[in-house]
Amino acid sequence: MEPMSKSVHSRRDFLRGKAAAGAIADVVENTLDAVLPAESPRPLAAASPSDAPTGLVRIYHRRAMACDFELRVRDDRSRDLDRPAIAALDLVDQVEDRLTVYRDHGATVEMNRAAAAAPVVVDDDLFRLLELCDRLYQITGGAFDPTSGPLSRVWGFHRREGRLPDGGEIAQALATVGWDQVALDPKARTVHFGAEGVEINFNSIGKGWALDRVGEGLAERGVDDFLMHGGRSTLLAHNPSKDAPQAHGWWVALPNPLRPGERLAQVGLAGEAFSTSGSATQFFEHEGRRFGHLIDPRTGWPAEGLLSASALAPTAAEADALSTAFYVMGAEATASFCDANPQYGALLVEPSDTAGGAALSVFNLPEDRWRPEKPD
Repeated sequence: MEPMSKSVHSRRDFLRGKAAAGAIADVVENTLDAVLPAESPRPLAAASPSDAPTGLVRIYHRRAMACDFELRVRDDRSRDLDRPAIAALDLVDQVEDRLTVYRDHGATVEMNRAAAAAPVVVDDDLFRLLELCDRLYQITGGAFDPTSGPLSRVWGFHRREGRLPDGGEIAQALATVGWDQVALDPKARTVHFGAEGVEINFNSIGKGWALDRVGEGLAERGVDDFLMHGGRSTLLAHNPSKDAPQAHGWWVALPNPLRPGERLAQVGLAGEAFSTSGSATQFFEHEGRRFGHLIDPRTGWPAEGLLSASALAPTAAEADALSTAFYVMGAEATASFCDANPQYGALLVEPSDTAGGAALSVFNLPEDRWRPEKPD
């Protein structure tokens, strides 16, 4: 991955007409289709004719983790891509089996059942994920916290039936939330919860983790030029020409959260990941106030302030987790985070001072790696 320069940030306001009443466009809706054709194989359509690389794109799909995974591989017709692509996508099912909490059995389900009573030994892959969660929890100051599931339940979002809980319910849920109640022992490869009721849910990192495993599988099979996504919100790209992604990489679009079908910017990816979070499709309104499904695990209340938050990172798991964390942290804390962590980038969309407007702030992403799009 090309290093992202420290403290490089810019801000542009995009003036809008009337905002969509009470609605925000689905995050990263049509991200890929804005850049690439839907059919396969077809000539690759880049963001602008001058940047268009040559070649064909083959597209493969897999339904898993309650979303659609899609893999796009640039094809020079010199080799068979079907077998390695399908074999790599099979890894998504294996990851889901290990990480799901929505089945009666599985590695994470059994860990959650037993880890409060005594340390539980987990497999190497799951322990690596737990260690990554621990690091991300620490560097985000708790904004990313995989133990926050009880808060989603008390707010009704686990059933997509939002409700306003009272203070006592929130306090009770917070008593079992907090990664500081999770103890990892690298030597014994065990996890131990500090209290009954603590549980781990990988919803905010699992798709990215699955994409990384598929990416490793493709690399092992000699496939090195691809773009894939899980549920459109998290993407992983790889391209041999990492030194010039603006010309040879994969361009993806950042949509305007206030106006479906309109793009705010495009980002060039090669050997890195991109993820966007927001409360576009899961929210409810109470007495004129909008409550989204992304909850700050430190307070127990839904995060407010941003329209969407996007993260760029070396891995899809990091990007997946950090986009959620950035949304929870807000603009000022995310800017400070990016100053301290130049290996990560951020694109934040905030309401602007103009009615119906959106303001885009970009951190740690050189200007040749992204380009704004103004409305027609």
